[in-house]
Amino acid sequence: MTREHGMSGFDGSSEDELSVTPPKTWAAGVPAVAHALEYSLSQTSPRRTMLTLLNVNQAKGIDCPGCAWPEPGPKQRHLNEYCENGAKHINDEATTRRITADFFREHPVSELAGRTDQWLNHQGRLTEPVVKRPGSDHYEPIGWDAAFDLLATELKALDSPDEALFYTSGRLNNEAAFLLQLFARAFGTNNLPDCSNMCHESSGSAMQETLGVGKGTVSLDDIHRADLVFVVGQNPGTNHPRMLSALEETKRNGGQVVAVNPLPEAGLFRFKNPQKARGVIGRGTAIADQFLQIRPGGDLALFKALNLLLLQAEDAAPGTVLDHDYIRENTSGFAEFAAQARELSWEQVHAATGLTREEIEQVRDRVLASKSVIVCWAMGLTQQKHGVPTIREVVNFLLLRGNFGKPGAGACPVRGHSNVQGDRTMGVWERMPQSFLDALEREFGFTPPAEHGLDSVDSIRAMLDGRAKFFLGVAGNFVRAAPDSELTERAMRRCRLTAHISTKLNRSHTVCGETALILPTLGRSDRDVQAGGEQFITVEDSMSAVHASRGRLEPASDALLSEVAIIGRLARRTLGANPAIPWEEFEADYGTIRDRISRVVPDFEDFNARVAEPGGFALPNPVNSGEFRTATGKAMFTTNDFEMLTAPPGHLLLQSLRSHDQWNTIPYAPNDRYRGIHNARRVVLVNPEDLAELGFADRAEVDLVSVWHDGVERRARDFRVVGYPTTRGSAAAYYPETNVLVPLDSVADISNTPTSKGIVVRLEPAGA
Repeated sequence: MTREHGMSGFDGSSEDELSVTPPKTWAAGVPAVAHALEYSLSQTSPRRTMLTLLNVNQAKGIDCPGCAWPEPGPKQRHLNEYCENGAKHINDEATTRRITADFFREHPVSELAGRTDQWLNHQGRLTEPVVKRPGSDHYEPIGWDAAFDLLATELKALDSPDEALFYTSGRLNNEAAFLLQLFARAFGTNNLPDCSNMCHESSGSAMQETLGVGKGTVSLDDIHRADLVFVVGQNPGTNHPRMLSALEETKRNGGQVVAVNPLPEAGLFRFKNPQKARGVIGRGTAIADQFLQIRPGGDLALFKALNLLLLQAEDAAPGTVLDHDYIRENTSGFAEFAAQARELSWEQVHAATGLTREEIEQVRDRVLASKSVIVCWAMGLTQQKHGVPTIREVVNFLLLRGNFGKPGAGACPVRGHSNVQGDRTMGVWERMPQSFLDALEREFGFTPPAEHGLDSVDSIRAMLDGRAKFFLGVAGNFVRAAPDSELTERAMRRCRLTAHISTKLNRSHTVCGETALILPTLGRSDRDVQAGGEQFITVEDSMSAVHASRGRLEPASDALLSEVAIIGRLARRTLGANPAIPWEEFEADYGTIRDRISRVVPDFEDFNARVAEPGGFALPNPVNSGEFRTATGKAMFTTNDFEMLTAPPGHLLLQSLRSHDQWNTIPYAPNDRYRGIHNARRVVLVNPEDLAELGFADRAEVDLVSVWHDGVERRARDFRVVGYPTTRGSAAAYYPETNVLVPLDSVADISNTPTSKGIVVRLEPAGA
């Protein structure tokens, strides 16, 4: 394995040889605390580390810029209300390392393009705006006014507003997200692709159709009170570790947990809560009462099988299994659903899931013994070809026994990025309903475009085709988050101008349009002082609670602007006084933005007053009051045809995933200690029996080649195979390194989400 592919330490040093240890059977505990502090102190001072950690996720503190898992009520919060990854992420942002103009003079873009994601991230905070001009291989400093003039000139020179793309990731706060969509629509386009397009769009599509709302229906208290919680297609021990504290509470209250995943994940077996004595000196808490090690893509068949078993149990004991009153009063389509459900064969179920009938019947028995059930899921479901039908089938499952609108029950899509849900609530979506656009028109006096815009995948197509020429990325790392990496990079390089509003350097900054800008911004942990005084921002968590966040650190540079200021100044420079939107007033006092939000966004009345309360406020969910904004006015049972993923002989089904030392596209270190992988990221985990059958030795050097009908070879080079207890016929490897294998056209039906959890690949000897 070549050394440029990774690094061993927190300082970005060269990678050592891959080492493998047995996978862990428990998560967190004292090692999590030690690793969090080790990384934090490698980035910043002890004082700054303590300042961030004592304020993160507190009622008057900093909302963690990592995952979107909710906090307990203000009086129930621990002094250390964060997880290992949250501690790493906030101190990664709070780093005292700085990138100045000297850095860009020393490092041409062509050199930076060859660096790893980890190396780029470890260079520190960006401190001043820079530009790469046409024909140049270097970024150079540019003043803010000149930068805004350059951007505005380019926008006004477009033949159509629809040649511009305005992308955001979930790190953006509510106030800036509202201004971003307002600016884009006042400019004349709905091209607002976002990271949701690539992760939970399948959840929104399925739930909007069946329940009338695209958000989860449960609260943190519901998780605690549930009789049975399904954790499907997710790894909370790495991606949202504070969920394990909630599941620990479920177990201590007598509830049970069923885990469904192709890989055994340590956090779903046992959790040692480092905030409690039993997690430090005891064995901790066993989490999963039953683990279903399912084949990738088998979740649709699993829930169809459970639904069939529930119907058959009702046949055997009429009136005792299904909630007929709930079905009659609140749903439509039951008869059609039931008729199709009975067509399922157990041969189909076994082929798709790899599970036995007895295993699934055990789950049915747990369901029958439970009065309240929650199904939680993440990208293991959403990034499948049939992700939308799978989630519709989950909704069918919950409807059968009336598991909506009562304590401890409901649907819980677990979003993995802070405020990704809030951005969508604020209007960052290419297909916002007409009612939202009408509210914008009433409030601001212009007519927003009605034609739907481009999502993330279609934005890449538009750049490739020359239909999009201007790309503005607000937070995030679009190039590394997107599928089909080589094609995505080719698309970005076709733009006339690319610009990124960022806190730190990433791969997207090295994939430049003809002209490229990096606009440095305040981080979540930085104090934000404007003309109207010190400001706070707001976010919405994964369970629809809205609360404030206040930075505590001095900004990394006097030259930084907030995201609100950058968007507002660009809008003012581009649009002038038409329409008459008070951008300067918004920049001076974010409360004035919240006043406008309260009149545009449903359920945000008295926004400023409500968010001033400790812990903020929870948005109502109409599903829980029996209101379903669907085509029928009721919750909709759906019919979903049986589908399964298959790979031809000699091939495997690959899913991409995060390592434990990673947040989204940012690796902190090349380790995945829960899975026993150390000092390497270019590894592929394969069942030992499959390795033997395919003729590869453990630790063999291989290339991964994806198979797609367009005939284009997509190859991820220089990986090591590691024997691992995955399901037979499947494999797993880290992203973003394997995004190159996901064809742009391989997307989920309906939602257009890239299918990163079901890629057909073959292994070839490296360099063959």
